[in-house]
Amino acid sequence: MNNATTVKRGLTLRQKEAITGVVFIALPLASLLVFMYYPIIRSFIISLYEWNLLTKPTFNGIGNYQTLFKDKVFLTSLWNTCRWVITYVPMSVITSFLLALLLDQKLKGAGFFRTLYYLPVVAPIVVVALLWVWIYNTDYGILNFLLEKIFHLDPIGWLTDSRFSLFAIAVMSVWKWAGYNMLIFLAALQGIDDSIYEAAELDGVTAWTKLIYIKIPLVMPSIYFVMLTAVIDAFQMFTEIFIMTKGGPGYSTYTVSYYLWSCAFEYSKMGYACAMAAVMFVIILVVTLIQNKVMDRQVRYDV
Repeated sequence: MNNATTVKRGLTLRQKEAITGVVFIALPLASLLVFMYYPIIRSFIISLYEWNLLTKPTFNGIGNYQTLFKDKVFLTSLWNTCRWVITYVPMSVITSFLLALLLDQKLKGAGFFRTLYYLPVVAPIVVVALLWVWIYNTDYGILNFLLEKIFHLDPIGWLTDSRFSLFAIAVMSVWKWAGYNMLIFLAALQGIDDSIYEAAELDGVTAWTKLIYIKIPLVMPSIYFVMLTAVIDAFQMFTEIFIMTKGGPGYSTYTVSYYLWSCAFEYSKMGYACAMAAVMFVIILVVTLIQNKVMDRQVRYDV
């Protein structure tokens, strides 16, 4: 009798654990379905219609896509987005990694500097963007003031000159997010076993050789993660453009995300904007898959 009761109680406990597991899985899954997958599918459907949000949608088939690839503004925005990715991602990854290498040394006040470098990450992006608008200002910006006093240069229109505007925004974004990626790299660097460094020192390995053959290979999973997320975020960059340049001067800082927002909420071309979003979804997916294929050959998790 006692054995039967024990088995019965055991089965009841397993059932409770199973129900708990299903609930914990179901809640995130429901959240993904409602807030991610459904909007994506709905966006693809809307891209096949002409819809201004006020009237009934009119089926247009692939008309929006045909118009899209003849739209010079979209093609310019796509080119600017690619330029942004090529400019921002290497700057961000290299800067963050160098900061992590610096703070990985046994320095006095390292904790203070970690906090200092991370502070921009917790600051609202709108505040940071406005701050850098003032820094870049041609008339009273501190950057032009220092360049004039130190190097005797004429004021540069960092945000009003098409030659500098995209790069200037990239510098601001690197300053904003470098601390976040720095912590990821720093955690990876500090996770390397000290015995590996000790063995290298016994063999007379230089600091440069140690960096190339020990540190970089062992933190490659973190480098892969940072590069992957940086590329995805860079393709979706919007807030910086909206606050700092509004896509100007001309169309020099028009990105696909900014043009998409403009079409959807300024010109009420929701179908056209959804077609743009669908194209960007495919581009980001393809770039991510290629990046995953290339980087996966360099990443080892069994070291």
